[in-house]
Amino acid sequence: MSRFLEDPSTMKTAVSAIAITALTMTTAGCARPTAEPEAAAPPAAVAASKVGTVIQPDPREVHLGELKMLTDGGENAEAYFSFAGDRLIFQSTREPHACDQIFTMKLDGSDQRLVSAGAGRTTCAYYLPGDEWVLYASTHGGGPDCPPTPDHSRGYVWPIYADYDIYRARPDGSEVSKLTDTPGYDAEATVSPAGDRIVFTSMRDGDLDIYSMALDGSDVVRLTDQTGYDGGPFFSPDGEKIVYRARHPEDPQEIEDYRSLLADGLIRPSKLEIWVMDADGGNKRRITDLGVAAFAPFFHPSGDKIVFSSNHGDPSGREFELFMVGLDGGNLEQITFSGGFDGFPMFAPDGRTFVFCSNRSNSREGETNVFVTTWQD
Repeated sequence: MSRFLEDPSTMKTAVSAIAITALTMTTAGCARPTAEPEAAAPPAAVAASKVGTVIQPDPREVHLGELKMLTDGGENAEAYFSFAGDRLIFQSTREPHACDQIFTMKLDGSDQRLVSAGAGRTTCAYYLPGDEWVLYASTHGGGPDCPPTPDHSRGYVWPIYADYDIYRARPDGSEVSKLTDTPGYDAEATVSPAGDRIVFTSMRDGDLDIYSMALDGSDVVRLTDQTGYDGGPFFSPDGEKIVYRARHPEDPQEIEDYRSLLADGLIRPSKLEIWVMDADGGNKRRITDLGVAAFAPFFHPSGDKIVFSSNHGDPSGREFELFMVGLDGGNLEQITFSGGFDGFPMFAPDGRTFVFCSNRSNSREGETNVFVTTWQD
């Protein structure tokens, strides 16, 4: 995955081509298929010989056991566990699809199956309780083609596609229905461990904020309202807190830049911090103050630490690694040392199985793949 480019607004963060795609995959949106998907989509071809390969972590990666490579080839990201912990749902750009589509697979990388219908761009998939339904965001409601990628004449920016909506479907891709139907971006949906609420990012009130809703899309509640981007939310293991990434500009010039970009369906993600709030939106507090890009946060099973991805510590801003931090913002610890991109961490319900995405051991430079391991505390 190609990643960050130089952002002239800061002149400090220059993120390599390896970072653009992975970060873009965290915000890409919803496209609705032009036709109802088949009741049972056939397994996607797994042409890569490295699927199932076991590699050793860097000696400094003391929290990681042996790494099993679950994908090989294309751009693979945001792999999230089923409630049973026996499958992953993830997004991938691979032939014959021109942009991200949603797939599922077993924990050994086998039985990779297409879930989305192959139209538009998709992102941010998640299982619903019981694993009989899944969520994903797609732009296919606005047309079958991949939406255009933005140029970077205004620096490195993320597209916020207005056609993104959140859909529910069976894991085989059948019975697709729309959960959101408001003007503008709706995506980045995840589900409470208790299985009672969905949390997601939306522009329905004119800014990029976090909302929660019931599993059927009803009872929508706005959780954030500060000017700026709030997104990428995940619940704590007990469902009482939500961790998310945010950027709240305060300088009038930065606010104007943010609003100008947002009016064109763009945001500038070169500075994001990790925040936590209660599940009802109360008690918001910033956890990190790194001044760089911190994103893809997920709670440690203990509930008192957060694992996230950041280019913190790299003067060029080109290398993204996983870090862990306490809820008080202390004890920042680097988790991975791959020399490229590591991101999208998640723990399985068992609290020990850990998945993330990485450039390591790839067959072609810039490709990002899914890895699973056993977490070592």
